[in-house]
Amino acid sequence: MEPKSNTFAPFGNSTFRSLWLASQVSNLGGLVQMVGAGWLMTSLAGTSDMVALVQASNTLPIMVFSLIAGALADSFDRRTILMSAQAFMLAVSIGLAVCAYMDLLGPWGLLGFTFAIGCGMALYNPSWQASMGDIVRREHLSAAVSLNSMGFNLMRSVGPALGGLLVALAGAAAAFAFNAVTYLPNLIALWLWKPPAKTERLPREPLPQALGAGLRYMSMSPHLLKVMARSCLFGFAASSAMALLPLVARDVLNGTAFTYGLLLGFFGLGAIGGVLLNGRLRSRYRNEQIVVAAFLGFSAGMVILGLGTHIAISAIGLLIAGACWVLALSLFNVSVQLSTPRWVVGRALSFYQTATFGGMALGAWTWGLFAEAHSVSTALLLAAALLLMGALVGRWIGLGEFAALDLDPLNTFREPELRLDLQARSGPIVIMIDYIIDEKDVDDFLGAIHRRRRVRIRDGARNWSLLRDLENPDLWRERFHVATWNDYLRHNARRTKSDLEGYEALLALHRGPGRPQIHRMIERQAVPLHEDLPLKPSSAEMPHH
Repeated sequence: MEPKSNTFAPFGNSTFRSLWLASQVSNLGGLVQMVGAGWLMTSLAGTSDMVALVQASNTLPIMVFSLIAGALADSFDRRTILMSAQAFMLAVSIGLAVCAYMDLLGPWGLLGFTFAIGCGMALYNPSWQASMGDIVRREHLSAAVSLNSMGFNLMRSVGPALGGLLVALAGAAAAFAFNAVTYLPNLIALWLWKPPAKTERLPREPLPQALGAGLRYMSMSPHLLKVMARSCLFGFAASSAMALLPLVARDVLNGTAFTYGLLLGFFGLGAIGGVLLNGRLRSRYRNEQIVVAAFLGFSAGMVILGLGTHIAISAIGLLIAGACWVLALSLFNVSVQLSTPRWVVGRALSFYQTATFGGMALGAWTWGLFAEAHSVSTALLLAAALLLMGALVGRWIGLGEFAALDLDPLNTFREPELRLDLQARSGPIVIMIDYIIDEKDVDDFLGAIHRRRRVRIRDGARNWSLLRDLENPDLWRERFHVATWNDYLRHNARRTKSDLEGYEALLALHRGPGRPQIHRMIERQAVPLHEDLPLKPSSAEMPHH
């Protein structure tokens, strides 16, 4: 449970306030564009699967390209990435508006444009989410994420209705043109934002290595893996609402584009209610309790939407679903950010978005196919059943708490003075650490070193092993590799304050004189010049302390 905080505290930060306001204008345009694209597809190709693909084409790029975008967010200037993504989406939106105005769009052309806009969002999202930790203090991060969600859903409460009205009066091309204009305030706000320059002592990681480091961190972080699994399942099942809502408006309620916009507006209003409840719920209930409630509530909303035949009944279901949508996704997002140190937060968010939006993209396509084969109502009821299962899954992969983690850099490592002339890219480097452990403490030591192994591998170690001396059984040796000396320095720079407790547990068990002895070596292959000459000693046999 989190301490109770002011939901609106981040608005005291002028940078957050200006970027938030500009983002809402852009969100409004995106929602108007979504209504235009969804409704245009009902006239270009009226089948359920093609209509659902409009939603999938927006979310699929986030699944495909988010990992690369996350690595870029951690390696390059985030402001530059944000501006580049906005400029790209502006250009694509202009092209979409022109093609729609000239009646040049077919079903697949429309999907191509929406896919391209989704690519821009895939590039934008990890940098934007990771920037929250650069703009606001840690204690305000949860409120900032909630305010971003609230802003989007404020626009969702009016944007779709505005989009439906705009499409009804002037056609889809007008909606696309409106979206293009709304990118400009965000570009201006980003241009005026001057984040403090960061000084990096170590060179930037190559992109493949950065991706590998992010994947390794995620794979060795059990809490984050649970978040990914639950968010993917939630995204898959909950995507049924957005994917099938145009068909609910057209086929179930016999409505128009304006009806579709109103339904989206009810969903947005429910989400605003979820934001306002967010802080209070987190101060009173555990994370897993909130997630279970969100799964169950969204399930109830889909049952109401699937069985309702009047817009008033559908509105009730969407209000409930909207609140549960924001409760679940904002909690998943904050869990990732508060469970991840700053050096890898962009990549962690990209994995989270890949899991969530991948589930949404696959779900939107699946629910569209199912609705085409059976009915919209049947698809929504099946999604409700899957959400019930998602609530039960928490018995095995429940979310833990994260507020107490201190992920600031530990900054206790001091680069040793080497007698060997070593280059930054020299390697591979072999690290060996000797512990003296009493026989009575062996079980405690094995538990502590196992936790240390996870931290080592998470931060970049390879080929980790634990050795015990046969002649002196009290001597234990931890051994691992890193590719280069630079990688060894990165490995130590990634240590956080929350890792200190595990290391102190090992120090408490060590019985040798002083601290555990560290051997830092560079590995060399000893190859004789002639078969009849003896091998010369490897430089790896000469320790440097």
